[in-house]
Amino acid sequence: MGVFIATAGNLFVCVSFFLFLISVTVPLRPVWAQGPPVLAQSQKPAASYDEKKRQANDIAVTVMVSGISCTCARFTEDIRNVVNDLRPDGVRVLPVLGVGGLQNVNDVLFLKGMDMAVVDEDNLRLLKKKDPVLYANVEQRVQYITKLYNSEFHVLVRNEIKSYDDLKGKRVNFNLKDSQTEVTADTVFNVLNIPVQRSYYDNDEALKRLMSGEISAMIILTGAPQATLAKVKKEDGVHLLALDQESLQSHDLRDLFANYLPAEITHENYPNLIAEGTTVPTIANRALLVAYTWPENSPRYKKVAKFVDAFFSKIDQFNTPSRHPKWREVNLSAEMPGWVRFKPAAEWLAAHRNQGVSANPDSTLGQSSPELRLAFEKFMQNYASSSGRKTLSTKEREMLFARFMKILAESKAEQAAAR
Repeated sequence: MGVFIATAGNLFVCVSFFLFLISVTVPLRPVWAQGPPVLAQSQKPAASYDEKKRQANDIAVTVMVSGISCTCARFTEDIRNVVNDLRPDGVRVLPVLGVGGLQNVNDVLFLKGMDMAVVDEDNLRLLKKKDPVLYANVEQRVQYITKLYNSEFHVLVRNEIKSYDDLKGKRVNFNLKDSQTEVTADTVFNVLNIPVQRSYYDNDEALKRLMSGEISAMIILTGAPQATLAKVKKEDGVHLLALDQESLQSHDLRDLFANYLPAEITHENYPNLIAEGTTVPTIANRALLVAYTWPENSPRYKKVAKFVDAFFSKIDQFNTPSRHPKWREVNLSAEMPGWVRFKPAAEWLAAHRNQGVSANPDSTLGQSSPELRLAFEKFMQNYASSSGRKTLSTKEREMLFARFMKILAESKAEQAAAR
């Protein structure tokens, strides 16, 4: 009992001393004078889980692209970096890696949650040919927002291969099955009537097998410069094949040039692979940004429409050295025969008819000066008189305008150097 009393007494002394220290170091104020706690003043009520989930989904739009090394993936990354606005009423672009080609169209058509994709111009024609019943009204369900860039047909071969005819019976990589490369390569080799042993490796694996001699050629359809090919040098024992009438004189290429653009791969695209001052002629396909046509006034339709407004309104921000060089080819107002324009895109262009609609102000006649348009018309007249062609297709006009702008740029450079 005595021990308990002593211990209780010691405890009482310790507690009394502790309370004394508090009263000395921390002046006590009445509760009514203290005000609300500091945390209650600075903290805002946190959004609930369901509210955060709703906000995240309200601003997100998806874009299906091909492999990560594809130009379409880089373009979509550029779009994401410029357009993204993560505020509750903003827009968030979510790139999704797919296969490419016809599969991208099918993913937009049938895969849940797909709003947009980068596809190629010939896809609708090829799908309707493949299954006329299933894809009878595909142009009403998948519509284009804008043309992005031209995808050049690259065929990288070992040095012993001098022309497409030398590939007869050889092993040739057509990229992944159902990719845009495979789809276009199938068309090209069928037109040329050159049978080959086909393989379907990704670009990195194909390049390794090309270097080892396991395959004789690899094909990539993409906007130049392409990341995998940019690492290749002539010293590696490979080169790019030319695809034009001069190099294939025994073949009829009219069907190819009726559906694809004449194009060139340049030294500027691949300085380690193509000699300065030379080019490799080939064909190109137009890459398009397309959208699924959700029901008008539905939440997803409104989200894609909001994305279109944000993207189109910032088009002038893409013509910088930090973006892919092919942004210079983008003209929002370019028409795509056989395709229907997505309504919000058409409405935006109609409302901004007098504004610039290109990442490169000199890349299209739509917003160029009257003097430039007049100069191009004279250029066209000279071409018509020298070639005997009185009418030209949209593709031919585009090709001629690209040539006209190249000549104009070279002339400006010469004038600047002479000063």
